[in-house]
Amino acid sequence: MRAVIADLPKHWLKERMNSEVAQWDEMWNGVLHMPPMPNGMHQDIAADLQFYLKQHWAKPRGGRVRQEVNLTTPEDEAHWTHNYRIPDLVVLSADRLGIDKNEYMVGAPLVVVEVKSPNDETYDKFPFYAALGVPEVWVFDRTTRVPELYTLGAAATYEPVPAGPDGWIGSPATGVEFRPTGMEKVTARMVGDPASATELPDT
Repeated sequence: MRAVIADLPKHWLKERMNSEVAQWDEMWNGVLHMPPMPNGMHQDIAADLQFYLKQHWAKPRGGRVRQEVNLTTPEDEAHWTHNYRIPDLVVLSADRLGIDKNEYMVGAPLVVVEVKSPNDETYDKFPFYAALGVPEVWVFDRTTRVPELYTLGAAATYEPVPAGPDGWIGSPATGVEFRPTGMEKVTARMVGDPASATELPDT
């Protein structure tokens, strides 16, 4: 069930901020958004994908992969807590490490990754990422693990990357490919490196 409260009572807000679930809350231009708490399946795919990307992509290239970071715009940096999103993963190439301010990131990472939960706002975040100029957005269904890859087009909107004849969907920005394998799994590999193929999550 979705609900909109025009003005959140102060005692509700205080209770929310003091709870564990507040760590996933986002502010969209001063409006509080409260996503569903990630369940075990959500956490499994996010954590295992982060580990895979660190080992096979980030470390060899001097990049970085972070989980659940506060991502804001250069215009909002001075008051970033009024406008930020929290992707499940953020992928930084070596030339973009400067956007990482430890407590938050400001500007466009190379890739943001969203794990899609029922009735969440995954696709509603796309305009924010497009305005930042994020080259790619990856979306994984938390239950089926089916991947969707999107690249930023000329019209500042995201266009889906089609799967190849063999079922692999490739990321132009990173050289990582994904293919759903069924049984709530997805296989990741680096282009040209069959030995890097790994089924995720690994549990």
